[in-house]
Amino acid sequence: MPKLAAFPKGFIKPLVSGQMSIYEWIKLADELRVDGLEFYNNFADVKDHSNWPKIRAAVEDLGMVIPMMCASPDFTIPDASLRKKEVEKEILAIEMSAALGAKYCRVLSGQRRKDITREEGMNYVVESINACLPAAESLGVTLIIENHYKDDFWTEPEFAQMMEVFVDLVSRIESKSFGVNFDPSNAIAAGEEPLELLEKVKFRVLTMHASDRYLANGTIEDLRRTEGGTAGYVSFFKHGVIGKGLNDYDAIFKILKEVGFDSWISIEDGVDGMDQMHESADFLREKIKKYWPTYQPR
Repeated sequence: MPKLAAFPKGFIKPLVSGQMSIYEWIKLADELRVDGLEFYNNFADVKDHSNWPKIRAAVEDLGMVIPMMCASPDFTIPDASLRKKEVEKEILAIEMSAALGAKYCRVLSGQRRKDITREEGMNYVVESINACLPAAESLGVTLIIENHYKDDFWTEPEFAQMMEVFVDLVSRIESKSFGVNFDPSNAIAAGEEPLELLEKVKFRVLTMHASDRYLANGTIEDLRRTEGGTAGYVSFFKHGVIGKGLNDYDAIFKILKEVGFDSWISIEDGVDGMDQMHESADFLREKIKKYWPTYQPR
């Protein structure tokens, strides 16, 4: 049975800088009536190992869990010693996930560097993810790779942003401790069709980032002409209330239901305030209930 989580998209920078306490976010998120809270491994409060038991307790005492950890390793660095450091950081994120009770930890490919070929990048990424899998398997954590645009703190887009590259990468890693975190809006950001991507990876989807985007101006063709984007987000492609943007959530949930999806759907919203996030949560609860009638909202 799917469950609903929330990710503080609108509060990432203050949570990373420490200007906002993780406990402030937990208190705000409790009002959303979600089942869980997705974390980011660079939040200031979670970098201190000694805080992990207290943070986990703060979430669980409110009747929620921490199901997913958002991490952003950069595995396309040509220097092998620097890639090794990225592997070590991802393994730390896996350990953090396990300590906080999370069963899923995100992994990315890395930045789309202009000084490496596609095959070089693919080899770097596959080698690096395989180096992380033993730690994940031993701790009962599953790595989930997202069809991503770019980490907020990167300068270049995701190496595996485009569908062809992403599907190729996923096909090269067959571990049971590895799957896909599907984000339909990121497919649109790439100028591609979310449902086409979902059809290609639907049997590997283990979690989902629910978000929605709209065009403040311009067209989908304008997005496609960006060829997957450059450093920084396309200015006219905005986050908005889920259900009011370009994604067809009925079609998405229909496909997920048909393949037996029964995992976490994490709200990635709130860049314009908590009111929007409440509206998105209400929309998703209604949709989940439509396709999984036995779902009991918190």
